[in-house]
Amino acid sequence: MKPKIWLSSPHMSGNEQSYIKEAFDSNWVAPLGPNVTGFENDIQYYLGEDRHVAALSSGTAAIHLALILLNIKPGDEVICQSKTFSASANPIVYLGATPVFVDSEKETWNICPVQLEIAIIDRIEKGKTPKAIIAVHLYGMPYNVDQVKAIALKYNIPIIEDSAESLGSTYKGQHCGTFGDHSILSFNGNKIITTSGGGALVTRSLKEKEKAVFLATQARDEAPHYLHSNIGYNYRMSNILAGIGRGQMTILDDHVAKRRSNHQFYQDAFKNNNDITFLKEPDGYFSNRWLSCILLSTKTIREELRQTLEKENIESRPLWKPMHQQPIFKNAPSYLNGVSDELFEKGLCLPSGSNLTNAERSRVLTTIKTYFGE
Repeated sequence: MKPKIWLSSPHMSGNEQSYIKEAFDSNWVAPLGPNVTGFENDIQYYLGEDRHVAALSSGTAAIHLALILLNIKPGDEVICQSKTFSASANPIVYLGATPVFVDSEKETWNICPVQLEIAIIDRIEKGKTPKAIIAVHLYGMPYNVDQVKAIALKYNIPIIEDSAESLGSTYKGQHCGTFGDHSILSFNGNKIITTSGGGALVTRSLKEKEKAVFLATQARDEAPHYLHSNIGYNYRMSNILAGIGRGQMTILDDHVAKRRSNHQFYQDAFKNNNDITFLKEPDGYFSNRWLSCILLSTKTIREELRQTLEKENIESRPLWKPMHQQPIFKNAPSYLNGVSDELFEKGLCLPSGSNLTNAERSRVLTTIKTYFGE
């Protein structure tokens, strides 16, 4: 069998080991320590915009804590982009709240401002003003920040910015991860940079960060014994994993450049193929191109091509199945325009890792061109 070509595998810089060794040598093998502080500072410096970062065990944990900071309670409603991974929506349910799903726009594949306002107006008319909006920068492409923010301000609804897939992306020159009332990052194994597993909450104030860290470390009150006045969580990132993150931060921009190069490679290779189209960057948008995604002309071609790649031991994946199509969310309110359904039917993610070799890219290219008889 031919060697596996992965969709998006971890890519180490070689700098990680020094930070990990330092943690072992100093016996900082705990969910606190110099690497945690250093990693948070590295991210804060990279993002700019006077933000504060809490390093956590996952991006999902970050969304959960963001919802808690916004005082989401059982029975509340939270608007969530439907075209996303389930981790964007699951924490809403953790708190006993109800997700309200909103469809995508064609321009960015992200939350549609038109459908967003329709959803807000309808929920208000039903006596349920949404308590938050979770908007996602899908596959590294920023959502329409200006329009979504304008609608959120109009109805006084805070935004949780899901930047799990968009570290290194910018909108009008400003880094994704800095637009929300709260923002989240992910360092899962398949992301732009990884800590093998981990995430971060980005807040606008130090006070909010401190509260998040308090909740993430079991909400232990100041006392000589274990005293708890709040429910807490075991969500803090370990000093070992933060050391991996510090090494990864040294090559973040390089990883972004390589992923963008992969996307350009595919775009150039298939520019004359009428069955394949790509998501373009609107003016002012800069995508890290976390995953290179294509749309095929039909669902049949999409599935045949995926299976063809699979037979060649090349990993590909359909675009996220919308949340409103998920069995667990079948009864959730949804405001739809058909865009995310079509994206799911016709969309395919191609191998996109920053460690993808020229030989591997050529193998992907040959397989796809062979399928189309080119």
